[in-house]
Amino acid sequence: MVAGQLTTSVAGMCEELAGKVSSASRPVVEEVASRLGQPLRVAVAGRLKAGKSTLVNALIGRRVAPTAAGECTRVVTQFRYGPADRVDVVARNGTKHAVPLDANGMIPTTLPIPADEAAMIDVQLSSDRLRDLTVVDTPGLQSVNTDISDAAREMLFAAPIADDVDDDSRAAVESAEAIIYVFTQQVRADDVEALEAFSKASQQLSSSPMNALGLYNKADKLAPGPGQDPWPVAGPIAGDQAAVLRRAVCDVVPVVGLLAETAEAGLLTAADCEALRTLAGLDESKRALMLASAGLFLSTEGPVDQHQRQRLLERLDLYGIHFAIAHLSANPHLATGELVRLLFAASGFPRLRTTLHQIFGVRADVIKAGWALGRLDAAAASGPAADRDLLRGAVESIVARPEYHRLPLLEAAAQVTTGQVALPEAMEAEVARLALTDDAGVVLGLPGEARPQLRRAAIEAAARWRAFANGGATPSQARVANVVHRGFHLLAQRLG
Repeated sequence: MVAGQLTTSVAGMCEELAGKVSSASRPVVEEVASRLGQPLRVAVAGRLKAGKSTLVNALIGRRVAPTAAGECTRVVTQFRYGPADRVDVVARNGTKHAVPLDANGMIPTTLPIPADEAAMIDVQLSSDRLRDLTVVDTPGLQSVNTDISDAAREMLFAAPIADDVDDDSRAAVESAEAIIYVFTQQVRADDVEALEAFSKASQQLSSSPMNALGLYNKADKLAPGPGQDPWPVAGPIAGDQAAVLRRAVCDVVPVVGLLAETAEAGLLTAADCEALRTLAGLDESKRALMLASAGLFLSTEGPVDQHQRQRLLERLDLYGIHFAIAHLSANPHLATGELVRLLFAASGFPRLRTTLHQIFGVRADVIKAGWALGRLDAAAASGPAADRDLLRGAVESIVARPEYHRLPLLEAAAQVTTGQVALPEAMEAEVARLALTDDAGVVLGLPGEARPQLRRAAIEAAARWRAFANGGATPSQARVANVVHRGFHLLAQRLG
């Protein structure tokens, strides 16, 4: 990972602190410094059968995480970059058990030790996707109050942690700096509770939607009929869910995870494409019968054998098969690579990648620095009194610099978007835009506007927030308004 300006400065501060703090605080400072040089850690959470592992495979670009229930799906699994593929099952006592990937290149569904004795599964892959991103796949949730793994309950819901729960497993999730929450139906109260508790466990901008994203998976199931386009329905529903979850996530993106996994992991072969091309050549009535249901697709007699059809269902499901056949009917000579690109576009994953870049990628430097300063501040509060002023003084010296104003701005935005500080909806949205993007046109609601006009708008916004802070604002609103005022003032200076 290439360190950014913020993380470089905080790492330098940690280097200085390590030589000054007591032996009790030094391990925390050294751990923070070490984490600053590592890729951003993103935890993927959600209910059982929400398609978490399928989306993890799409993010990684390889089909490595098993999608069927097994021992390994009950254990927190970390995917990180390594020079060669390696899988270690880490026991609670710290011992590691190396296991080979199976014949399909996936993590074995059975473990060398009982699942309840495993702290985590550590997977290193020589995938470029993991150079700047570490993905943590968490055990699936059934409900806040029903049967889930002890690790998931302990880590996601901040339940009292028993002495026999391993530190490795707890740390695998608690140290995540960003969160992706996957769901496949309208969110319920316990989804919100789970997501908020998970955000608190991450220790980064506690309870903040600034580092959390919702994924509405299996959007193809929203299609009004067989073979019909689900996106006119999926888009508005995702928007509604984003409104419900606005105190917990910064956005909700609809996706078809199975298509994304198939396209990103290169699972559709030339033989698959030829089978689809053959089906596209059938007369329309025969094709319609086969595509009416998964059962009919497998049982109806046709020129493609049942084994191949089963494979197509596993790779594409009926929506993807409908989609592919429609394009092959329109263009019988469509190449496999082009069909895969069309399927990828139909999965909704391009928007997800763009959103991840905007939310996590562009802000990785800020997110990691914010996590680090929060961790040091927590160490100051709980550590030896002799280190308290030293740690807090170092944190405050970083936050006070003009170039690091994004950190208090993110904290202010977190307070507003979670409802801790109430503001009118338009002002709340303005705070979120200022915190989430460096694009002045987007922040000011003037996309494409010339620089002089943007600067004038930033000056006006700064004055407006200063007036609000000095006018009828409550003390908590005034604190937020002063932070936002300074944010717009610095934006105007940057545009000058």
